[in-house]
Amino acid sequence: MLQQTQVKTVIPFYKKFIKKYPNLKSISLATEDDILALWTGLGFYRRAKNIYRTKEIIKKEYKNKFPSKYEELILLPGIGQSTAGAIMSIAYKESYPILDANVKRVISRYKKINTNKNDVVKTLWSLSKNLTPEKNIFEYTQGIMDLGATICNIRSPNCLNCPINKKCKSAFKNFEIQYKVKKERPKKKIFFTLAHSKKSFLLFKKNEKSFWESLWIPYDGEDFKESNILKEPAKRKIKTINHALSHMELDITIEIVDYKTPFKIKSNLEHQWINKNQIDNYGLPKPIRTIIENHD
Repeated sequence: MLQQTQVKTVIPFYKKFIKKYPNLKSISLATEDDILALWTGLGFYRRAKNIYRTKEIIKKEYKNKFPSKYEELILLPGIGQSTAGAIMSIAYKESYPILDANVKRVISRYKKINTNKNDVVKTLWSLSKNLTPEKNIFEYTQGIMDLGATICNIRSPNCLNCPINKKCKSAFKNFEIQYKVKKERPKKKIFFTLAHSKKSFLLFKKNEKSFWESLWIPYDGEDFKESNILKEPAKRKIKTINHALSHMELDITIEIVDYKTPFKIKSNLEHQWINKNQIDNYGLPKPIRTIIENHD
């Protein structure tokens, strides 16, 4: 959850997730929809899909026992070199290096490494391996991550209270932070038609490998018009909403069409009428859930 997401944003999602799935046994029977439902609003949904894929592998290949070898961990979906190292260090107390964003910053400042070089990651991995101790690995791993998060932060490192300031080659230096120029994200217009009847909404599971994959969404409005899937509604309402993804801005127009009773449609896509009070059980994009929650 912390990948590309701030701690303060993650905390409520984490608590809710752990409350429902406190261990491997409890999550082993979860469907992908169950996991995505708890992820709604957190973004980067591929992480949730990787949790599902990983727990399925653990259930089928490891008899529901979490792998304890680095070589096994690194093969699991969503677990890279640094995450595998963190698991080995913190969970199993075995000496393995890590290199998350905080650790990169601590090591690069400690050794005064030019982070603009092309091969800097390779250099930092080598340094991380050399600095990683054989003993007290739990304390070291947790400590260096916390050091980067609380003391050696990006904008104003607190060198005075840093426990390694005497050996750090960048201590008490003026840091010139080079902020990346944010590129203007491309904008994409989307038109949805959301059928509604008796507090139920007609939603479709998105199978297209792009943003919101495997989430439940209204159907593409233009396609509805062309295919005549929907009959003439009793009334219509238009809602517009802007939503920012990591790589694009979505300009969403949703035509909410009301009917007296739910009806069957002919479509090869997975779809169903979902009651408003049941949407928490499904993975929905945040703007779609907001529209549904606010619709009378």
